[in-house]
Amino acid sequence: MRFYDLSGYFSKLESTTKRLEMFDILSEALSKVSAEEIGKVVYMLQEMLLPPFFNVQLGIADKMAEKAISKAYGASVEKIEREYKKIGDLGSIAEELNENKRSSMLTVSDVYGELMKIAGTGGKGSVEAKINLISKLLESSSPLESKYLIRFMLGKLRLGVGDATIMEALSMAKLHDRSFKKELERAFNLCSNLGRVAEVFYREGEEGIKRFKVEVMEPIRPALAERLPNFEEIIKKLGRCAVDQKFDGFRAQVHKDGDKVKVYSRNLEDITGYMPEISEAVRKLKAERIIFDSEALTYDEETSTLYPFQITIQRKRKHNIEEVSKSFPLRLFVFDIMLLDDRQLINEPYIERRKILERIFGENETISRSSIIITDDPKEFDKFFELTVSSGLEGVVAKKLDSPYSAGARNFNWVKLKRSYRSQLNDTIDTVILGYFRGKGLRAEFGIGALLVGVYDEKEDVFKTIAKVGSGFSEEQFKTLKKMLDDEKVNKKPARVDSILSPDVWVEPRYVIAVKADEITQSPIHTCGAKDGVGYALRFPRAVTFIRTDKKPEDTNTVREIIEMFREQKHVKI
Repeated sequence: MRFYDLSGYFSKLESTTKRLEMFDILSEALSKVSAEEIGKVVYMLQEMLLPPFFNVQLGIADKMAEKAISKAYGASVEKIEREYKKIGDLGSIAEELNENKRSSMLTVSDVYGELMKIAGTGGKGSVEAKINLISKLLESSSPLESKYLIRFMLGKLRLGVGDATIMEALSMAKLHDRSFKKELERAFNLCSNLGRVAEVFYREGEEGIKRFKVEVMEPIRPALAERLPNFEEIIKKLGRCAVDQKFDGFRAQVHKDGDKVKVYSRNLEDITGYMPEISEAVRKLKAERIIFDSEALTYDEETSTLYPFQITIQRKRKHNIEEVSKSFPLRLFVFDIMLLDDRQLINEPYIERRKILERIFGENETISRSSIIITDDPKEFDKFFELTVSSGLEGVVAKKLDSPYSAGARNFNWVKLKRSYRSQLNDTIDTVILGYFRGKGLRAEFGIGALLVGVYDEKEDVFKTIAKVGSGFSEEQFKTLKKMLDDEKVNKKPARVDSILSPDVWVEPRYVIAVKADEITQSPIHTCGAKDGVGYALRFPRAVTFIRTDKKPEDTNTVREIIEMFREQKHVKI
């Protein structure tokens, strides 16, 4: 496929905010892509060269792009900077400066290959080398292509299509029917690589997708838990169940293949380098090949006290990891296992997986298994819960004994109960920032008075508004937020946002914040769960975290969860 043709479809996607039109455009585009290039096209739609666990990044900043555009088209950097301040889009500036009259003959593979070459350029003199590579690619491009090349390289393609929509469009493009999306999603959940799923689908058809299984070094999308307000509701829902500890650390999915060890975050980034002591301990496991799910926490060696998430997450911000690991060692608590040697465990009942886990993992300072009880007695549940939270943990997760490991899914196979659920809305709600309102009075200097935030609608693959959040941030955080959000600023409401309110500045849905509220109320001005003109909103919301770097926009609470929480709060005295 010519990159010019793909750029034309990008332009069509950009020109509409109607979901059905976008789906039709995307399906038509994907129907014209070959098996050799479908993976590359899917990655581009996802605004990446490869999934995050490959650690492949272009590393191109605005200044570098400006210099490359200047070199390619002969305009001064000063002129480009002036125009950029006016319109805020280097892609459109490149398009305007490009005087090529004909469409290029660049293929998607040509462009992708050059982009991979740019990403692989490092070391001394790499900045200049990257500028040269970018400028040569721009010189070979038509105006339309240069627009989308620059946007892609800067991470600002912003086509408004999510993974769920891509999978549905793949099904329609290949089979002229949307119904195979579920099978594509299952394969994606097992490998977290939608480009590879698309390649297999186009080469091997439906049977190739059905053959997907768990593989070492291909991270599985993590299973997630639903929530209920109390022990009685959980036992009523699950019956006799396992009650597991819930830790306030960061999710760590561990893969071992011989001496090779990889650790992946909740977002499936490769975080192996942040935890050398864990890799060393995993290598000593008797299993040749293993995949297990766990929570990583830092702890005090003298008192064996576990530190909270805020301390643990600093591992990702430190450079002297070896020294940090001595001062703040990590401890891994294993709570599930998905593969052992050649045995696929993901579809086996939880109770069987737990027996295997207990056989593999004992108790030591670096890797321990979580503690569980199995019960259908609310009093026994309550006693274990109190013991768990009194030891400083976050709460518990109840698990159906016969449930599989539900990769990538949030369902009632697992149900979490945190100490904050004693009052339903004392728990945090994860929201995505959709825009901001400019500040007034004292906040005028920050430039932000309140954020418009939303939650994810799984059915529609869009974000629905739920609140305006104006408190909970420090002065410094407001200033930092302004800079971060202005980098994501867009000129119109993003295609994946459903909103009645119009903030002063729209931003691409990218950043997640945790919010607390007094209660969920019904509201005519928010679109979360809206029916007959009435949706749901958060009453007196306030931010309780800055940016949740461990979560993607689609990891926010969902519309369905908000509606369930609204119903549940009627039974809780707040």
